[in-house]
Amino acid sequence: MKQFDLIIIGGGAGAFAAAIRANELKAKTAIINDGLPIGGTCVNVGCVPSKTLLYAGEVLHHAKHHGIPGIELEVKNFDFQKVVQDELSLVEKLRQEKYEKVLKNLDYVTVIKGKAKFISQNEIVVGEERLGAEKFIIAAGSTANIPPIEGIREVGFVTHIEALKMLKQPKELVVIGAGPVGLEFAQMFSRFGTKVTILQRGDSIFPRSEKALTERLAEILSKEGVAIKTNVEVKSARKENGKKIILYTINGAQEETAADEVLLAAGKTPNTQGLGLDIVGVEIDKRQAVVVNQYFQTSNKNIFAVGDVTNAPLRLETTAGREGTLAAENTLKGENLSIDYNSVPYTIFTDPQLAGVGFTEDEQIKQMGVCACRTVSFEDVPKAIIMRRTEGLIKMAIHPQTKQILGVHILAPNAGELIAEAMILIKNKNTIDDVVNSLPMFPTLSEAIKIVALSFAKDISKLSCCV
Repeated sequence: MKQFDLIIIGGGAGAFAAAIRANELKAKTAIINDGLPIGGTCVNVGCVPSKTLLYAGEVLHHAKHHGIPGIELEVKNFDFQKVVQDELSLVEKLRQEKYEKVLKNLDYVTVIKGKAKFISQNEIVVGEERLGAEKFIIAAGSTANIPPIEGIREVGFVTHIEALKMLKQPKELVVIGAGPVGLEFAQMFSRFGTKVTILQRGDSIFPRSEKALTERLAEILSKEGVAIKTNVEVKSARKENGKKIILYTINGAQEETAADEVLLAAGKTPNTQGLGLDIVGVEIDKRQAVVVNQYFQTSNKNIFAVGDVTNAPLRLETTAGREGTLAAENTLKGENLSIDYNSVPYTIFTDPQLAGVGFTEDEQIKQMGVCACRTVSFEDVPKAIIMRRTEGLIKMAIHPQTKQILGVHILAPNAGELIAEAMILIKNKNTIDDVVNSLPMFPTLSEAIKIVALSFAKDISKLSCCV
C-alpha cells in the first residue's frame, strides 16, 4: 500500500490550491481525480468556456447596439460552430498551461485517476489500489441538479456542460432556473440569435442580491428579447412534432412553452455519494454537502473539505482555491486559518454585470434592525454617459453611526472589476469619508463608488464632475 502525508480527493480549484501549498510544505501528496479532466469545473466547463462565449456575445451585440451616432456597423457573418470550437480550443490551452504543466513542477505531488472511496480511517481505495494517509482533503466538487420533472429524462436536456459543447445552435431554448448559470447562458444564446425563455421558481432572478438591481437586470434582459417568467412550477416535459414541450404553472394558471432544447440550471448537488463518508464519520447535510467548521474541518478531525462539496456560505472558484490553500495549512501545520466570507465578492457575468460584496439592505435590517442605504443610477456617472451605458445602478449600505461601509452592489459594465475596490473597502473597514476623500481617476466607471458615498451627505445632481 502506498503511503502519503496527505490525500486530496478531487482535481479542481480547491484540490489544486491545496496540492500547491502541500508541495511548498514538502508533504508527500496524492491527488485523486475522477469525472471532469484535471482542473475541474472552472477551466473545463465553468468560468473559462462560459466567459469566452459570453464575450463573443457581447462583441456581436455591441456591434449592432453601440449607441454612437454616426457609426453604423454590419455583422457580415456569425458562425456558431466556429465560435464554440474556438472556445473549446481555449479551454484545452488553459488546461495544459495552468494545470497539466503546473502539475509537472510539483515534485511532491502524485496524480492518480479514478474514483476514491474511504475503507477505513486512514485508507482509501481507487479501483484495486489501496492508498493510506494521516490526513485528507475532500474537494470533489458538485454536479448539476436534475429536478424531478415528469418526463424530463425521456425528453432529454442539457446542463451547462453539454451547452458549452453544442455545435448546433438551438433556434429556441428553455432555461429552467435563473441564478448565475441560467442568466449567463440565457443572454449568451439570446445574443447569438436563439429565442430564449427562462422559467424561474422564485419571484427573483437572483434573490441574494439587491432587489432594485435584479429587477433592473430582468428589465434589460427582457428588452433584449429574453422571456423571463417567475413564480413558475415546472410540471412535466414531453415531445411533440419534434419539439420539447414544457408544461408549467404560473400564479395558478397552466401554460406551455416549446423549444428545440432544454437547459437545466436549477442548482448543483455536492459529489459526496460513493465516497464512503459514513465509514469515516464525516457528516453531510440535507443537501448532501460535507459539513465543515470555519477551519474547513469535517466531523472527522483528520479530514478537511473545500469548495462546492461543502456547506460553506459561498461556492465560487475563488473561495474554493483559497479554502484549498488554507485547508492545506490547517491540515499539515495545525493552523486555524479561515475566510471572512462577508468580504468575498460575487459576480454574474451578464452584460451589464451584476456584482456585490457584503450586506444587502435586507441582510443589514435583519442583523441591525436598520439600514443606511443609498442607490445611485449610472446616469450620474460621467464615464457611463460617455459610453452610452447608463442603465446600471450602484447601492451602498453603511453603518448608521460609524459610517463604515458594510455592503456594495453594482449593476454595470465591468461590475466584476469595480467590485474589487468595494471588497477592499469592506475588508479594511473603511468609511464613506475615506472614499469621499479619495481621488479616483476621471472619467472612470469606478467613480461610481465615490459618487454613491457622496450621496449620503450631498445631492449629487447638484455637483459638478470635478467633485
